[in-house]
Amino acid sequence: MVDRPNKPSALATTPGLPPQAQVTISHGNSRVTAELPTGESVVILLHGATVISWKDAAGDEKLWLSDAAKLDGTKAVRGGIPLVFPVFGAGSNGEATKNLPQHGFARNSRWEFLGKSTSEGDSSNVKLDFGLSSESLSDEYKKAWPYRFGLLYSVTLTRESLTTTIVITNDGDDPFEFQTLLHTYFRVPDISKVSIDGFENSPYLDQLEAKAAKTQTGSITFDGELDSIYTPAGGPKQPITLKVDGAERLRLVRDNIDDVVVWNPHVAKSAGMGDFEPKDGWKKMVCIEAGSVRGWQKLDKGDAFEGAQTIHL
Repeated sequence: MVDRPNKPSALATTPGLPPQAQVTISHGNSRVTAELPTGESVVILLHGATVISWKDAAGDEKLWLSDAAKLDGTKAVRGGIPLVFPVFGAGSNGEATKNLPQHGFARNSRWEFLGKSTSEGDSSNVKLDFGLSSESLSDEYKKAWPYRFGLLYSVTLTRESLTTTIVITNDGDDPFEFQTLLHTYFRVPDISKVSIDGFENSPYLDQLEAKAAKTQTGSITFDGELDSIYTPAGGPKQPITLKVDGAERLRLVRDNIDDVVVWNPHVAKSAGMGDFEPKDGWKKMVCIEAGSVRGWQKLDKGDAFEGAQTIHL
């Protein structure tokens, strides 16, 4: 190789600008990773636009991911933050959703990474945008749900929070109904020491008792399997607080999302899930899932729905 004394050098960092978030695409263009200059990071799998890791500056992982989770695009991810759309329960809206899988197709489809953005001159946050449209669905899903739609999913990382925002648009002539949910798996040190506040006097449906209607009193605690759909009495702005041994671990606030599913599979349910590992992993996780799933949202031609959750450390 010829040594040229006047060969161009690498571009220098612009003087005076603070370090910016680093965004990389890896694993054969299947993962997007963002890291702030202070060390906080988030990793999103393009299969399902699934957040599979969120770490604070010290490298402490906030999300639970099964050791047997499929990260190669062959099935939905067990753990992280799978995105539910357009249905929560398989076939729960009659003819319109009878051929859709449990939790819909968004978590099982390949999304497009649309790019990153930051607040001007601010190195303490980064926003990553992902898109999915009816045109990019598999033929199987197009046939099962033949509506024209667009999904824009944004993941915003700051030093002290993670925000996930979903925008759903009806791009066709026919109206459609949908449900959506952010199926967040949180990592905890010991489920027996976990309590969740923010549900006092809130109505809920107990999915382990044929959706029996009940009302929550006091904190949610865990001594067996739990799977319930809550509608917090304080509305979306009512913080949901996850505590361990009485100390706040994180706080979740919703925007335009009415419901929250709380789930822990405990012993028997965990044993029956092939992609749930280790089998006693239920001791180290709890799902707090912000969504709109008790009823159905309807979008007419050209209409849009936007909902979000912000998880504060």
